[in-house]
Parts: sequence; C-alpha cells; structure tokens
Amino acid sequence: MSTPTPRHPLDRPAFAALTGPHARFAERRGRVLRYPVDVSPWLALPDDPGPADWADVAALAGPGQEIALPGFRGAVPDGWEVTFSVDGVQLVHYGDDGDGPAAAPDPEAVRLGPADVPEMLDLVERTRPGPFLPRTIELGTYLGIRRGGALVAMAGERLRPPGFTEISAVCTDPGFRGEGLATRLILAVAFGIRERGETPFLHTGAGNTGAIRLYESLGFRLRLRTRFLSARVPERLGDGRPVGVG
Repeated sequence: MSTPTPRHPLDRPAFAALTGPHARFAERRGRVLRYPVDVSPWLALPDDPGPADWADVAALAGPGQEIALPGFRGAVPDGWEVTFSVDGVQLVHYGDDGDGPAAAPDPEAVRLGPADVPEMLDLVERTRPGPFLPRTIELGTYLGIRRGGALVAMAGERLRPPGFTEISAVCTDPGFRGEGLATRLILAVAFGIRERGETPFLHTGAGNTGAIRLYESLGFRLRLRTRFLSARVPERLGDGRPVGVG
C-alpha cells in the first residue's frame, strides 16, 4: 500500500497554523478548529467534513452567526446560507533571487502594539484590506508608518503555518497612496519573517489585479487558486436538532 503524500502546510494554512505555531489560540470541537472571534474569523474544517463536523462548526459559532470557511470548495449543508464567496489566490515569496527588490527593514516603520489598536481599526475601516479585529495584533508583528503623528499605513503577520508566515492587513490611507508605503511595509514585514527562517506568503482576491501586480513585482509568485467563503449558521441542523444540542 502506498503512503499518502503529506499535505503541504499552505494547502490548509489555518489548520496548519492552529495545530502548529498558533495552537495557543485554537478553539476545538471534534475535528473543527477556529481562532477566537476577536482574533480572526478563520475556521479550519477537516478535508472531508461530514454531518458531525458541520454540527461542531455550528456549535462553535452559534446559531445565526457568520463563519469564514477559507479554501472550502464543497457545498454547505442544507439550511446554511452562503453570505460571501469570491475566488482568491495564494502567493508565496520563495526568496530574494534577484526577481524583485530584496526584503529589507524600513527606517520609518515602527512596531505597533496594543495601544495602537484603535488607530489600526480606524485605518482598516477606511481602507478595507480584509479582516482585522481587536486582538489580531496578537498573531504576529505589525509595522506602521506615521505622518504628523497619525497612522497612515500598516502591514503585519496573520496565519503562521509551520515554516511560513502570512503577510496581511496591508493598507494605506487614501491621502497617502502613490508614495510606495505599502511596498516598503511589505518588504519590511517580509524581512522579519525571513530573519526567523520562515517564508512569506499572502492571500488576495483573484480579481484584485492591482494588488497582484504589486505583489508579483516584489517577487511573490502564484502557488494556489482558492476561494474565500462565508456562511451563516442555521437555527437548527438538518436533522431538526437545535444548534449545539447532541
């Protein structure tokens, strides 16, 4: 009998992170794992979710709650409402091989901490780079650039599967776009990841062609086409049981 080929950590990055470097954040029920709701919306399903797994997802989230199922390409059970679905891409920076500028620290970038979270949330609200929640900053290093004391650009680390770290929350205040701040912060965050001996990667929407062009100019390359999916938990499961019962 042949031995199954091991899954690459980036095939299921949330699962790999929650069973690896981010295990301290993991909330588990059966075979389902998730981050705390104020840290990240990402949830990790098993490869072959069955009725018991969906019941565990529902129990973890609660009836009527919206959950993120990144990378899931199957069908949600009857009664579950798909609230968001968009094709995405996963890009990886395999090394400074002369294809794009080298990762490097930035003299203007400052490390952001818990006291900066209100400003970070405000910047995210205005720029919509993707989920950033009150405790997301606990997932890794976040760097920002200030002008006149105000936070005008930031980027940081989110998922951390073994050997890799995701760059996320890349955003710039509209009044400061065109100055290359996002590029500088991506390279600075990537530098810190490289210093740990890990490989930077990131996700974005497949239709976000401007961002994809930027990332490719910095040496990131397409590894995987994926899907970002969110669904709403029903009040009752398919067998009629209330969510969380049995």
